[in-house]
Amino acid sequence: MKQIKLKDQVFEVSIPSEKIHQSVTKVAQKINQDYKDKNVPLFISILNGSFMFTADLLKQIDFNCEITFLKLSSYHGTTSSGNVKQLIGINEKISGRDIIVLEDIVDTGITLEQIIKELNKFGANSVKITTLLLKPEAYDKDITIDYVGMEIPNDFIIGYGLDYDGLGRNLPDIYTLKS
Repeated sequence: MKQIKLKDQVFEVSIPSEKIHQSVTKVAQKINQDYKDKNVPLFISILNGSFMFTADLLKQIDFNCEITFLKLSSYHGTTSSGNVKQLIGINEKISGRDIIVLEDIVDTGITLEQIIKELNKFGANSVKITTLLLKPEAYDKDITIDYVGMEIPNDFIIGYGLDYDGLGRNLPDIYTLKS
């Protein structure tokens, strides 16, 4: 297995880029099917981690849509702080719109819970959650995840937009922290 070292940690490839792209395509096909007759939904990409997933997914969306970005943070190093901080907000109209939230990864669901609460306050018509990666062992919320690329173990990962203290986002594969 290919390994890399970032700062003080060693990571090894756990999901190759080909498998990532297959999962993105599967999610895009399902969204295309579900939204073919909808009126211009708004995709909200959660930064920083979902930028690669968002770019690859939207290239495969075959209906009119809008995209905006929301920057939230709840991680410090390799663990969640439990506190979600909104850093950059949304300027688009939410009221009466179908919203598709794009997440890189859903683990505990803390960030997701905050996002849903805010979108509901603004009167969204519907809110669907899309994630490339889901950690079912860590997820403890009652929010439905509508589109899941793949389920993974509750390990710390980097690559394909995910980072370790700002490093590793540019890697095309996903790597798992080696124990």
